[in-house]
Amino acid sequence: MRQTSYLLDTSAILTLLEDEEGAARVEELLRQESILLPFLVLLETYYITLQEQTEDVADRRYALLKQLPATILWDVDEPTLLTAGRLKADHRLSLADSLIAAFALRHRAVLVHKDPEYAVLSAAVQLETLPYKR
Repeated sequence: MRQTSYLLDTSAILTLLEDEEGAARVEELLRQESILLPFLVLLETYYITLQEQTEDVADRRYALLKQLPATILWDVDEPTLLTAGRLKADHRLSLADSLIAAFALRHRAVLVHKDPEYAVLSAAVQLETLPYKR
């Protein structure tokens, strides 16, 4: 029997880093499950932190992400690219979210997030939604 993988969206990582509601669930997944992190999550976490805080904090967060018990998906293969293109064409998703969702689909992983934009994918992608910010 195949173990379920969980793919963390940037919103899940920021939930953990900012200790928002849902952080305990992200910690639990990191401790107990097989975790995937697309390179886009590292990119978004880095630039969002640069915009909101300092380069020092952004660098520390980036280093922390690379130390998490997760497999970082550094490469986009052609099937993932085409899947992302279809998702982008069919739904109102950002390019980054289209690629992140495509990684989840291609790896048969549960996409963990707190981004309402993913709701349109509920029929196609396994989603675990963390509590939205109030």
